[in-house]
Amino acid sequence: MSQLVFQANAGGTITLTGANTASTINLTVPATNGTLLVQDTSNNLSVTNLTVTGIPTFSGTGQMYLPKGNTSQRTASPTTGVFRYNTDGGGFYEGYQAGNWVKFTTTSESSYTANYVVVAGGGGGGYRTSDGAAGGGGAGGYLASTATFIPSTVYTIVVGAGGSSNSVGNDSTINGIVDSVGGGNGSTGSGGSGGSGGGSAPGGSAGSGTSGQGNSGGNQGDNSNNYYHMAGGGGAGTVGLASTTSTSGNGGAGIASSITGSVVVYAGGGGGSSSSSTGAATGGVGGGGNGATGSTGSNGSANTGGGGGAAYAQGNASGSGGSGIVIIRYPSSYKLAASTTGSPSQTTANGYIIYTFTSSGSITF
Repeated sequence: MSQLVFQANAGGTITLTGANTASTINLTVPATNGTLLVQDTSNNLSVTNLTVTGIPTFSGTGQMYLPKGNTSQRTASPTTGVFRYNTDGGGFYEGYQAGNWVKFTTTSESSYTANYVVVAGGGGGGYRTSDGAAGGGGAGGYLASTATFIPSTVYTIVVGAGGSSNSVGNDSTINGIVDSVGGGNGSTGSGGSGGSGGGSAPGGSAGSGTSGQGNSGGNQGDNSNNYYHMAGGGGAGTVGLASTTSTSGNGGAGIASSITGSVVVYAGGGGGSSSSSTGAATGGVGGGGNGATGSTGSNGSANTGGGGGAAYAQGNASGSGGSGIVIIRYPSSYKLAASTTGSPSQTTANGYIIYTFTSSGSITF
């Protein structure tokens, strides 16, 4: 049964409702302005002009279509707050504000182009089980570049631990993208190879660094006494220094990065040990210093990948390598990561979103 309903003009409508058949439609005529609304049997509503004075709610999981056209088809008298899709020049979204049309800055959701710094764990400093000196630990490998990340993809982050005495450091990785090699250990013979190589002792050779990640350790240059002064471990910036007849070799210099918005030096080598306090060596920034007579080597700084300082004499421990770090930075025009694990810090600096992992975890964009 059909019905005809009439309402007064004071804000009401006139509604004609027919039987629910394929050939019928519903017509609504607002009494205030006479605009004709046409609703077909699929519940599609065609509106010539529509003014909503309340707060509209759009439900569902699909999308809403915006008006689109070229620049010449813009409305002649725009008001602040209107927006549309402009088809000129490959297409862009635009809105009207403060008397001007403004182009929206957009970023494709197909991928994220991000900067990264990945530093592996530093190598441990060398120590002897009998009296004598040893070489310093090499820094963890240092990698800094750009990579493409795909939305809805989980990227596993591994932050390498530093090596203990006479042990190599552990790799830091972003799965499928980069692998930074752990630092080589210092030694009482040949230094270990790694991101940067460990320093050598008499009769041995310096450990090699990994191309593009670090440098070799220093060679033992004082052969007048096999146990007095030892070489430093390599750093990401420079080769570890050789020992001399009067001093142990310093650890190689690290590399400064401002990816977090502040300048931090990563991946300095550990210093070689000495039989004399006056011959003491230092680590590169972030690397551990050496152990002088009767003292232990110091550790590489945490989350810098610094090499451990070597120890002198039996019973004195050498320094462990510093743990690594993984930092990912991308423009703030992108959205925040969908999820993370491992409790990375999230900061914003200089127009970038920055995620810093000091322990292993994951990130999903």
